[in-house]
Amino acid sequence: MIKYIFLFLILATTPMTAQTDTVIIQKEIDQTVWKPFQKAFETLDGNALNATYADQVLRVTPQGMDTESAFKKANKERFASNRKNGDKITLDFWFDRRNANETTSYEVGFYRIGFTSKEGETQYSYGQFHIVLEKINGEWKITQDWDTATIAGSPITAKEFDKKEAIRF
Repeated sequence: MIKYIFLFLILATTPMTAQTDTVIIQKEIDQTVWKPFQKAFETLDGNALNATYADQVLRVTPQGMDTESAFKKANKERFASNRKNGDKITLDFWFDRRNANETTSYEVGFYRIGFTSKEGETQYSYGQFHIVLEKINGEWKITQDWDTATIAGSPITAKEFDKKEAIRF
């Protein structure tokens, strides 16, 4: 009987430990990837943004697939242009789904990017992202980055984004 009680206790606590580990992993990813990612956008820092990515990345957008990390050069050029033009950017996002273990995380969510011109006009762009992160040499890095501005042919708008509250770090 004691043997069965002991077995029951082990089995009953195993899922809670796994859930706790996942929460800890996601908090680590939030602080080491998403917080710097968001800050890089809002400070127009292409080098800091690129530092959240691995050396080898699969980047997929509606414009095509990039396996050579050309997007990293484009990040720096785009932010330099934004700074030169006096533009400001805000980045807000939330997660729809997150799955993580000790080495890999798959994260799906929605984003809103606000572009404010030096004249004070703000325009918003909305989209959905699917990200794969891997722990490389002890650091979480984005290894796959897919995003789109449409779902099933329909544009993603404030209506979809406003379904949840944005995360701020």
